[in-house]
Amino acid sequence: MESRTKGIGRQALIIAAATFMVIAAAVGAGAFGGASVDDLQDGALSAQGSYLAPAGPAFSIWSLIYLGLIAYTVWQALPAQRQDPRQQAVGGWIAASMVLNGLWLVTARFLTLWLTVVVIAALLAVLARVIVLLGRFPSRNLADRILTDGANGLHFGWVTIATVANTAAWFTQIAPESWAQAADAWAIAVLIVVLVIGAAAAWATGRIAPALATAWGLAWLAVGRLTGEPESTATAIAAIIVAVLLVLTGVAAVVRRSRARSAGAQSTSR
Repeated sequence: MESRTKGIGRQALIIAAATFMVIAAAVGAGAFGGASVDDLQDGALSAQGSYLAPAGPAFSIWSLIYLGLIAYTVWQALPAQRQDPRQQAVGGWIAASMVLNGLWLVTARFLTLWLTVVVIAALLAVLARVIVLLGRFPSRNLADRILTDGANGLHFGWVTIATVANTAAWFTQIAPESWAQAADAWAIAVLIVVLVIGAAAAWATGRIAPALATAWGLAWLAVGRLTGEPESTATAIAAIIVAVLLVLTGVAAVVRRSRARSAGAQSTSR
């Protein structure tokens, strides 16, 4: 009975967190009036906010992420998931990520730029914890792989590049003008860190979703640096290279995981 009660509590917590996320996102994005996200914080969060800001179309991925998270919320609320050890391990962390997701937009609209960096860094850390836990608990079926691993993998992959863009926007606002001379070098160094984070996530989970989401953002980052301001061919080339390497790593991780599962199944059948 206690286990069942905890399961219901976890399911209700995730539903509440998802509801908050959707409402906060609508308020923060200006659905009830006010400036768009591009115009918030004096334009610091726009596609021209820094060398590491993706071009505008990149942000359309949020529609897919929200759709995936809402579908996950409905699926995890079914009785079959109530006492699932995997959902018990990861559910609270996913709920926290949803709250932080909505809180970021509210922070961007009503508070300060440096606080948005704090919130999105916390969101990235929570999603990293989700990815680690998903790697420890194998998915049970296709729905679990798509809705738990897929939706949260896309969320983590996109927030990785969004954290970079958000932090770069803040540094652009506070850094001395002389630092602009080394902007390309700093941008490339940060992209290398993104490659390490993205590759580690793909390898830890054996899923390609995080790599695809990050690569999507990097591709549009390259478009932004080649076609918009601030222009930077070096940063664009680095972003393309990192995107390709991430996708290749993601594919390799999926193949590795598939082979490991096949070998395990063969060993069990003997």
